[in-house]
Amino acid sequence: MSLFWQECKMNFKTMLVWALCVGGVCLGCLLLYDSLGESVEGMSDIFANMGAFSEALGMDRVSIGTLEGYYAVEISMLLSLGGALYGAMLGAGLVAKEEEGKTYEFLNAMPLGRARILAQKYGAFVALLAVFHGICICLILFGFAWMGSMPAMGNFATYHGAACLMCIEIGTICFLLSVLCRKRPVGAAVGIAVMLYMMDLMCRVVPALDKVKYLTPFCYSNAADIFSGGEKSEWLWGIGLGAVVLGAALGMSFVIYKRKDLM
Repeated sequence: MSLFWQECKMNFKTMLVWALCVGGVCLGCLLLYDSLGESVEGMSDIFANMGAFSEALGMDRVSIGTLEGYYAVEISMLLSLGGALYGAMLGAGLVAKEEEGKTYEFLNAMPLGRARILAQKYGAFVALLAVFHGICICLILFGFAWMGSMPAMGNFATYHGAACLMCIEIGTICFLLSVLCRKRPVGAAVGIAVMLYMMDLMCRVVPALDKVKYLTPFCYSNAADIFSGGEKSEWLWGIGLGAVVLGAALGMSFVIYKRKDLM
């Protein structure tokens, strides 16, 4: 069995648990809207005029009085943060676990080469994240269908594509961290994901930090911005910078791992 399939097999159950938990919570919150609908509709104007709080959560741009707006403001936050945490923890463990578990000698004795080893591990990382998001999307679409109101599919697809890229970017940063460490840096990975999320919130509240928001991948994966038809140029800037960070982290991972002393 190739290393790619071995990694997928070893991490599949954990991925499935994360996907069912995150997607299940999103589904449950969608189904709750039916009982909250009237009260939420009555409070939407109040929530939209709460100053910095409304700006941080996007309630000044999207009305939570509709199912689509409720999803863009409230539920997408759960999906983005849950996906980021899973991506960070997955990336942080793929390489460092070999040194932590003393299995790197067996792995590097195989006729693969370090670059191929790392490529197959990273390929498994991307595949697992893609399946994670696929399961979540299916559960969320089931919730919309059950409620009898589907979202604008263009915005929906754009948001989930951006959210998947965001999780891959954060996970790739943690993948680099895994290459650098000799033990799984799970705590640091969780800290990175939460810090980037909090940074995005702060940048939306404090005007002086507006330009700093491009440093966090939550900038281009904000559902309220996407569903409200925000500035395309800002979104493209975030995507571009995110792609640069992802490429740099992945490139550094290969360079460092090829030169790393594994003894």
